[in-house]
Amino acid sequence: MSPVIQSRPGYRPPSRLRHAVFDWDGTLSFIRAGWGEVMLELFLSHLPALPGEDAAKLRHQAHDDIWRLNGKPTIHQMQCLAERVVERGGERRPAVAYQSEYATRLRRMVDARIEEVRSGSRSAAAYQPPGTVACLEALSAAGLILHVVSGTEARHVNAEVEVLGVSRFFGPRVHGPSGPEDRSYSKRGVMDAILASDGAAGDALVVFGDGHVEIEEAKAMGATAVAVATDEEVFGSGRIDEAKRQRLWGVGADMVVPDYARLDEILGGLGLVNREA
Repeated sequence: MSPVIQSRPGYRPPSRLRHAVFDWDGTLSFIRAGWGEVMLELFLSHLPALPGEDAAKLRHQAHDDIWRLNGKPTIHQMQCLAERVVERGGERRPAVAYQSEYATRLRRMVDARIEEVRSGSRSAAAYQPPGTVACLEALSAAGLILHVVSGTEARHVNAEVEVLGVSRFFGPRVHGPSGPEDRSYSKRGVMDAILASDGAAGDALVVFGDGHVEIEEAKAMGATAVAVATDEEVFGSGRIDEAKRQRLWGVGADMVVPDYARLDEILGGLGLVNREA
C-alpha cells in the first residue's frame, strides 16, 4: 500500500470544485519516464566544462537547469542549454537544433513503449501510476470536468492519451504546445481560460502535477494543488520520490501523493467523499 498521503498543516478541503487539471508526463503517464535522464545526457554531451569544474559539478548544474524549467514547453530548456553553451565558450547553436536532437533521442524510447502497449506485450496500466483510471472515474463521477495541461506537444499527448485508454475522460480537453518552437503556450494561460470559460474563480480548480510550474501556478491563482511525487525509477513502487516531494512542498503544494492508490484519502482531501454529480 502507498504511504499515507501528506497534507500541508492548516489545509482545508475545497468546497466547490468544478475542474480538475492534470499534468501528463509523470502525473498520469510513465510513457516518458526517464525523459530527464535523456535530457541530462544531451546537456552533458554539449556543455563545455569550466576550468577546474569536475564532472559531478557540471552534472549538478545541468540537472538544476532542467528541473527548474520542468513543466514549461521543452523549448525553454533547450534555450537554456544554448545559452549555457555560449556562456562556457562553446559554439552558438539555435535552441531548435538541440530540441530536434532531444526529440530524436526521446522518441526512440517513447515509440518502443507505445508499441509494447499496442502489441499487448505490456498493459496500459504498466505505464500509469497505480490507481490512475479509478481516480479519473471517481473525479468524473463527482461531477468534475477533467483536463490535461501538458508541457509536451499536444499532438504527442493526444496520441499517448489514446494509447493508454483514458481519452474518454478528457475528450478535446487535452492541451500542450502546438509545436516544438511554441513559446506562447503556458499552463497558466490554459488554466485561466478554463476558469474564464466557466465564469469560475480559482477555488473551483484542483491541479495535479509533478512539476513545480503547475503547482506554483495553481497556488498563485487560488487553486488546490496536489503534488504527485511518483517514483518513476521503479514503476508502481508506491514510494514517494523525496526530491519531488521537497521541490513541490517548496512551491506550496497542499497535498503530496505517491500515486492514486489511496483513492478514498485523495477524495476526502478534496472534499469529494459522497459528493453527487
